[in-house]
Amino acid sequence: MRPNPTASIGSKGCPDRRQLLTSGACGLMAQFLPSYSSANVRVPYDWNASPPMEAKDRFIDWMKENRGEDPELLGKRWDRFQELLAHHDIWGERDKRAFLLTPREEFVTAQNMSRAYEWHYLPIGYGVTITGPHTVARMTNSLNVKFEDKVLEIGTGSGYQSAYLSNLTEKVFSIEIIKPLAERTWALYDSLIARGYGEYKAIAKKHADGYYGWEEEAPFDKIIVTCGIDHIPPPLLQQLRPGGTMVIPVGRPGSQHVLKISKQRASDGAISVARSDIYNGSSVSFVPFTKLEGDAIKGTHRAD
Repeated sequence: MRPNPTASIGSKGCPDRRQLLTSGACGLMAQFLPSYSSANVRVPYDWNASPPMEAKDRFIDWMKENRGEDPELLGKRWDRFQELLAHHDIWGERDKRAFLLTPREEFVTAQNMSRAYEWHYLPIGYGVTITGPHTVARMTNSLNVKFEDKVLEIGTGSGYQSAYLSNLTEKVFSIEIIKPLAERTWALYDSLIARGYGEYKAIAKKHADGYYGWEEEAPFDKIIVTCGIDHIPPPLLQQLRPGGTMVIPVGRPGSQHVLKISKQRASDGAISVARSDIYNGSSVSFVPFTKLEGDAIKGTHRAD
């Protein structure tokens, strides 16, 4: 059954993040180990190489030969790609390539590997989720990432979004606030790089409060926020380069509007900010944007 853009792709049905973090949930987390499939990339990464997009069998054959990935999961990736095209959640040629080259199955939990290309979100532990492929694709394509762009991601999570971005630019910076989740995802990146996914070397990683961005690496051409908040964090807007774009879910908990923020500088030096809704008014649910206070993680930021 096809969900609509108002369907939950965030925290509904998932355990509370703070409860997991404060209750010593290591035993519970055994079920949330990443999948670590057996694929090994056979051909070194080439920015000029792209899988065939005109037929499913040709796509699968090319990916098996070049990426060593499972044909059954490749078939599911192709089928989801067709749905992305049909619903206009992906449209740029570079973004099509990035989606097709990113093995989403590597970033879900082991028990959910067969469900990796389903429409909706899936839990990954620590009270958070991997966002559904349609939302990831639309948010990323709305950024229009160029090869030379410097991109900041707030909320590393499963690592899928960063992996996707690393097929668009060699300058990806990703922040995760939950330290054990960050460490688990970093270990996954290392494993994937060792297996031949050299593009993931482009991902710079940091455990920090994403509300404040990554000041020492600013400015950024593009910023993507993967969790919901009720306002646009001023530090992120400040770290966005004039001419840059931010995509961010903004609104009350459980029901955000995914905004595209465009920052411009006029000839007289004045800065202006334009906003548009990438879902034309439909709401989407994301896990909450949280902050660090000492060693504790607190709830969604509120405007003072």
